Amino acid sequence: MLIGCPTEIKPQEFRVGVTPAAAREAVTHGHDVLIQSGAGVGAGFSDEDYSAVGARIATTAAEVFAEAEMIVKVKEPQAAERAMLRKGQLLFTYLHLAPDPDQTRDLLASGATCIAYETVTDARGGLPLLAPMSEVAGRLAPQMGAWSLQKANGGRGVLMGGVPGVTPAKVAVIGGGVVGTFAARVAAGMGADVTVLDRSLPRMRYLDDTFGNVFRTRYASGENTAEMVAEADMVIGAVLVPGAAAPKLVSRAQLATMKPGAVIVDVAIDQGGCFETSKATTHQDPIYEVDGVVHYCVANMPGAVARTSTIALGNATMPYMLALADKGWRTACKADPHLAAGLNVHAGQLTNAPVGEALGIEAITPEMALSQA
Repeated sequence: MLIGCPTEIKPQEFRVGVTPAAAREAVTHGHDVLIQSGAGVGAGFSDEDYSAVGARIATTAAEVFAEAEMIVKVKEPQAAERAMLRKGQLLFTYLHLAPDPDQTRDLLASGATCIAYETVTDARGGLPLLAPMSEVAGRLAPQMGAWSLQKANGGRGVLMGGVPGVTPAKVAVIGGGVVGTFAARVAAGMGADVTVLDRSLPRMRYLDDTFGNVFRTRYASGENTAEMVAEADMVIGAVLVPGAAAPKLVSRAQLATMKPGAVIVDVAIDQGGCFETSKATTHQDPIYEVDGVVHYCVANMPGAVARTSTIALGNATMPYMLALADKGWRTACKADPHLAAGLNVHAGQLTNAPVGEALGIEAITPEMALSQA
C-alpha cells in the first residue's frame, strides 16, 4: 500500500502522523511511504530522517493526497484537505466529528473511508489511540492552568503550591479517567489542593487505593460539582463520552459563582467542551475571559510538546497502521472488532452512532459497512 503523510495545517499543530520509525516499519513490510517535505520538522524530524529509512519526499500536500491509498494524519482534515480526499481512499487520523457538522458532511461527500483514532477500542474497554494524547493533555492542563492563573495573564495571581503561611490553589478536576488522573497527579505534584469529581464509584475506589491522600475524590453530583466550581481557583474539564459530544457540566450561570480571575481548562474541547462557555482556541491565542473567568480551551494541547506527543502517538498507531496496510481496511477491521469500532465514515455513510445522534444524521453500524460489497 502507498501510505501518505501530509504536513499538518491546523494552526500551531507541530505533530506529524508518521514518524521515521513508523515509516521504516512500513517500508520493511513492503509498503511505500510518501511524506510531504517538512512534515516532521515541528516534531524534530527532517526530510533526511525519512529518506534514510526508505520514504519518498513529496513537495506538496496535493501530491500526497493524489498518490496515497491511505492518508495518515494527526488532526482532523481541514477544509482544503477534505477537498482532496477521494472515493475509496482511506483516512486514518483523529476526527472528533460530533461537534463538527461541516467536517462530517465533507467526509461523507468525499466517498472516503475514515477511521478515527479516538473511537478505536481495546479488549479492556479503553481507547488505546486516544490514551497517549490524553496522558499528555492531562499532564499539560495544570501547567497551562498555572500560567493562566498568573495575574499578568488575567488570572487571580495564585501560586499553585502556595508558600509557607499561604494556602495553595484549589483545583477541581471533573472526570477521573486518563486525562483527569494525570491532571490531578501533576496538579498535586505542584502542591495544589486537588479534588477529582467522578460518577463511577469503582473508579474513585481505584484512584483512592492507588494515590491515597495525594488528592481527594468526590462524587460528581450536580450539587457537589457546583460547590467545587464555586470554591476552586482552577477547574479542569476532563470528561469524555467516546465519539459523542462532551456533556455540558458547568453552566454560564455557574460562572457567576466563581472567583474573579479563576481559570477553566477545558481538555474536552475537541468534543465540543464540557463548559457551556467554552469555544476552541489556539496556542497562538489560547485564553479568553467570560464573566471574569479565564478560559483556556486549546483544541490541540499536545501539539505544544510536539516531539513527545508525536513519538507517543506513533508508538500507539503504528500497529494499526501496519494492519490496515498489510491486510486492507476491510480485512483488518473484520479481523479486529476493536479497530472496526474506529470506522466513522464509509462511502458516503456515517458508521458511528454517537456522532449520528449528536448531528442528527442516520448512521449504520460498522458491521453493516463491512458487509457491503
